[in-house]
Amino acid sequence: MARPVRRKAIMTLSDSISTHDASKVAAVAAATSGVDIRELHDMTELQAVDDLFRDIWRPDPANPPITCEFMRVLSHSGNYVVGAYAGGKLVGATVGILAAPIGRTLHSHVTGVHDGMRGRSVGYALKLHQRAWALARGLDSITWTFDPLVRRNAYFNLAKLAARPVRYLPDFYGEMNDGINGDGPSDRLLVRWDLAGPEVVAACAGRPPETAPRGVLVAVPADIETLRTSDPTAADQWRQRLRQALGDRMDAGAVVVGFTREGAYVIRE
Repeated sequence: MARPVRRKAIMTLSDSISTHDASKVAAVAAATSGVDIRELHDMTELQAVDDLFRDIWRPDPANPPITCEFMRVLSHSGNYVVGAYAGGKLVGATVGILAAPIGRTLHSHVTGVHDGMRGRSVGYALKLHQRAWALARGLDSITWTFDPLVRRNAYFNLAKLAARPVRYLPDFYGEMNDGINGDGPSDRLLVRWDLAGPEVVAACAGRPPETAPRGVLVAVPADIETLRTSDPTAADQWRQRLRQALGDRMDAGAVVVGFTREGAYVIRE
């Protein structure tokens, strides 16, 4: 009887240390970005998130990224609904849902930062806050999807945060028809963030892993969002090529190990 109790005590001590460290680096990241990050609950706060997301994505009015009512339900039921404020103004927000495996994973559904805050690392501060929140609740991973053609997001997720792709998802949301995604198929890359993994711990401490360009390199365009507006045909051709070069390889068992500064996925087959 004594041995299991002792082992549980050791695990609890380890978890508390991880949570303390995560909270500390998250606080430093928020201070460096000049933002105050807090959980949101009332409808006035959630309406501000809705307004921010509509400003970022410019969606069809009937198809917002997420509704106020759903955010209210998520917040009320203990999920992750958070805003980042600069000078008292909402400049970023993120919403996550407790997911399978139950008690271990948070799925980050949507995150947005106002264009005027680019270069301030607000998105990085939000992710570190999300990590600390998850660890404090005994979770060990966060998953999310992103458009694999958006170069800056790929670099941020794979190089700066050390998240790792687990699946290529063709046309995951269907046609989204907004100012960022256009009106074509919405391919996504699902990533998993191992919150206490050594690469992630180092990345959150400002020491992201080096990505050696060894293996198969699969490039993405410099600015797919502009290309979707200026040349939708060329943008769709990029999507089809990436679905084959990245998606088919992952389906066959290849592993994506990083993303280079020059804009290419690094794949080991």
